Parts: sequence; C-alpha cells; structure tokens
Amino acid sequence: MYLTRLMLEKSCLIKRIQIALLAMLPMSMFSAVDSYDTTADYTFGAIADCQYCDVKSTGLRRYALSKGKLADCVADFNTMDLAFVTHLGDFIDRDFASFDVVNPIFAKLKAPKVHVLGNHDFSVADHLKKDVPAKLGMPSKYYDFEEGGWRYVILDGNDVSFHAYAKGSAEVQAAADYYENNQIKSPKWNGAIGAQQLAWLKTVLEKAQRDNEPVILFCHFPIYPENNHNLWNAKEVIALLECYPCVKAYINGHNHHGNYGMKAGIHYVTLKGMVDTETTSYAVIKVDDDSIDITGYGREQNRLLPISLPGN
Repeated sequence: MYLTRLMLEKSCLIKRIQIALLAMLPMSMFSAVDSYDTTADYTFGAIADCQYCDVKSTGLRRYALSKGKLADCVADFNTMDLAFVTHLGDFIDRDFASFDVVNPIFAKLKAPKVHVLGNHDFSVADHLKKDVPAKLGMPSKYYDFEEGGWRYVILDGNDVSFHAYAKGSAEVQAAADYYENNQIKSPKWNGAIGAQQLAWLKTVLEKAQRDNEPVILFCHFPIYPENNHNLWNAKEVIALLECYPCVKAYINGHNHHGNYGMKAGIHYVTLKGMVDTETTSYAVIKVDDDSIDITGYGREQNRLLPISLPGN
C-alpha cells in the first residue's frame, strides 16, 4: 500500500505540472468546451447515520427515535425543490427487519434517492449481507451519476472489511490479510477501498477531468482530517483524488460528531449522525459556480465552502 501511494503521488505530481503548464497558455487557444458547463444554483439533501433499530438507547444514540426523525426530515425535504437526497450510510444499526421500517419512510421522498453503504448496514445475518444493496435499491455497491453538470461518485468503503461478508468467507480472510500485511492500526469496524474499485474511480475521475465536470464524492467513511474513523487506506485515496483538480468535495458520515478539513483545494466534510441525541441532524447543500453552501438543520452546522471552476 505504501509503494502504491508513492506511485500515485508521483503520477499526481506529473499530472498537476501538466495542468499548471496548460493553465499558463492563453485562453484564446481553448474552445468554450474547455470550461465547466454547470447548472447553477441547485440543491440536494444529505443525511448521515439514521441508524434506526427498535432497541434501547446507548450513550448518545437514540436508535428508536430515528424513525420519527427520518419522517420529519423527509416531510421537510418534500417542501423543497431538491435534485436528489443522499443518505451517507448506516441507514440501520442492526437487523435486516429494520430496513422494513425506514425504507417506506424514505420512499415518500419526492426527490430521487441516493444511498451509500455503511458498516452498520451489514449488521444483519450472514446469509442476508449480500442482499443489502438491493434492499436499499442501489444499482451497485459503488457507482456514479451526473446532475447539473456535476459528477457525483458513490464509494463503497466496506469493499475490504470484516463486517460486509459472511464469517469464514474468502472476503473476510482477504480483509484479515490486508489488515495484517499493511499493519493497520485503525479499528476493525472501518474498511478500505479495494484495488478494483480504485481503478474504477481513477477511470471516472479521468473522464470527469476530460469532460470538465466538477466532482463531489460520497462515502460513509471519512479520509481527512486524520481520525480513527477514517478508511484504512485513506492516504491512498487522498493521493488519487489530489491528482484531479476537478474534485471539489468529499462528503461522508460515520463520525457522528462531524468534522471538516481542506487539503489541496478539496473540501472534506463529515456530517453529524442523525441518530445521536433527541435532536435531529441533516443538511441541504447548494452547489453553484463558486461555492458549496451547506445549510444545517438540527445539530448540523452551516458551512460556506468556496470553490473555483475554471472558465466560469
């Protein structure tokens, strides 16, 4: 993993030098297609860690209250003109039957629904783990789509993990080998993005860069700032993202306290978990040509994140 990261960093440096040299050329040498073509001023909704289950509260977590919080959130979202709504993983805390409580509530959304897989979404019987993405109506464990000239990338941070696969499976053994070989210190309830998914992500970002599409990524697990909730291979993922100036933000859940950092022009936003305390937490996010504007509800805070889209 260390050698892979070094190779990525070298490739990234070369790519950034090439982009910098191109930026020094007169704009008259480029056609209009070389600028970003986005639909300004549209919004989407975002929720992290609903984590519903009909069990007693522990610590700050009010699992059973998430049913009502989600219903109120959906009702609020339905009063708004939203391009889509994303849930950033841990839709349930445990038990496959919990999906049957929150899925019908989420289905009442007027806007399209975008799910991300969390570690707790796989806290179900082993024989049902494979059915989780379909239960959430996902086209795949990781995927991407375009909205208003922006490219949205949904990552699966459970790709290499101890919890997303049946005990005794080849995948769990592969996770154990990965954890040991890379001397991971991060908790085992985190995970990593595997080589195949990283190769896919590189392809998606290459195309977005060519097509002048700004990019926002969604994942359950954070990668920055440094935190014990981060992906096992957070540094490797960051190194890849930093190769592509089209990447503007990475938005996640998992750390219920929330977090924020900026590195190499990329905003890293951790939304607070809806499940914690009696007070809800969710956000409405507006994207335009010069900012990502986050309006927080309940415990979630407001953030105005400046961005730069060349050509606009």
